[in-house]
Amino acid sequence: QVRVVESGGGSVQAGGSLRLACVVSGVTFGRVHMGWFHQAPGKEREGVACISTDSSITYYGSSVKGRFTISRDNAKNTVYLQMNSLKPEDTATYYCAASSSAFSCLAPNYFDWGQGTLVTVSS
Repeated sequence: QVRVVESGGGSVQAGGSLRLACVVSGVTFGRVHMGWFHQAPGKEREGVACISTDSSITYYGSSVKGRFTISRDNAKNTVYLQMNSLKPEDTATYYCAASSSAFSCLAPNYFDWGQGTLVTVSS
């Protein structure tokens, strides 16, 4: 049974930083692409950043490019999202998920979603 657990969310002022972590069990972690997605109230879930199995390919959404960094540690079954220069519009619930499809950052291609971790950025 696959289990995905996110952590690291919280409240921060604009310009601040947070580091999210996602631990995955029940799957061969080194064989799945990983992604971070966010969803604000009333909006669709969208890809924030995604990383391939061996970290050779990364994708960033246009709104976070240059501010967020995705990384993974296959020895620890963990993927991270370093979020710097946070803006109020980054406020959302952040979800982690895995994909065994061809690499993309499209939510329908990802499975076994975690419960999410809330990030709130105040101005």
